[in-house]
Amino acid sequence: MSDTLPPPDQLTPVPGTARGRGRTVVGWTDLVGTPTRRRAGVFRRALRREASRLRDRRRLLAVLLLSLTFSLMAATLIGRGDAAGADARAYWAGVRIWLTGGDPYHPTGPFLPYVYAPWMLPLFAPWAVLPWDVAWFVWRGGTILLLLWTIHWAYRQRPLTTAIIVALLALPFGANLDTGNINLQLTLMLWAAQFSGPRLGGLLWALATWMKWIPVIVWPILSVGAKRWGMLWLGLSIVLSLALLPMTIRQFQALFGFGTRPMRLDYLVFLWAFIPWWYRRPNPWDVFRPATWVAWVRAIPTEIRSLVRG
Repeated sequence: MSDTLPPPDQLTPVPGTARGRGRTVVGWTDLVGTPTRRRAGVFRRALRREASRLRDRRRLLAVLLLSLTFSLMAATLIGRGDAAGADARAYWAGVRIWLTGGDPYHPTGPFLPYVYAPWMLPLFAPWAVLPWDVAWFVWRGGTILLLLWTIHWAYRQRPLTTAIIVALLALPFGANLDTGNINLQLTLMLWAAQFSGPRLGGLLWALATWMKWIPVIVWPILSVGAKRWGMLWLGLSIVLSLALLPMTIRQFQALFGFGTRPMRLDYLVFLWAFIPWWYRRPNPWDVFRPATWVAWVRAIPTEIRSLVRG
């Protein structure tokens, strides 16, 4: 009886065998809505674009080099396990000792001494109140995320050059991520200073420089306004350290109490701070020409006069 009934208007029987009798032809547009089709089109175009990029041999080589570098760094960090984080633990323990009324520059227990300016102790306090396992995860995890952001920015500008630089700096990167030394965070602060306004950029440079004097080498590449504010913030840092002179003396005693130190390869991470300035130059490779350095030296008096007049 059902065979004699006409099919509904919206259904079209599929001609053919008995097995196919009664099936309907439905277009995929009837099953998938317009927003879904639009999103699928976006993903499809993105995949095609990425596939076309990988046809570039230089970009493919950059991806392979970065993958190998990240794999080796990750294996090293995982292999270290609980032995990692000695320097970060010194900052964490130093602040906790200070909060309980102790001397962070001469700690008791299996901790390295805190060796930075006494007025910087409160800057570490919000992080140091966390339990060590959580604090270490936040310290290293946040640093890795920010480092990957800077690598992503650089990769978009010059993929193969970025991959080579990251591979060359893999040892300093890994050493700082292993010990938790603040060098890498200071390098990221110097990155942020180049993308910030004069006041914030100068503040970031001054904080990094007063913690470790090596960031002073980044001062010439800052904007004129950031240079000016940086010197003002640095002067304020000196005043604060003098105001806390007894603790500052203990700081220098702890700092120079380590004796002779080996060559610090982890300081090479500060070279990464020059990448934004270098990549944004009209001709980045001219920094390797002697004529460029001669022009910079000749421009020093003019630069000083502009800073003083401003």
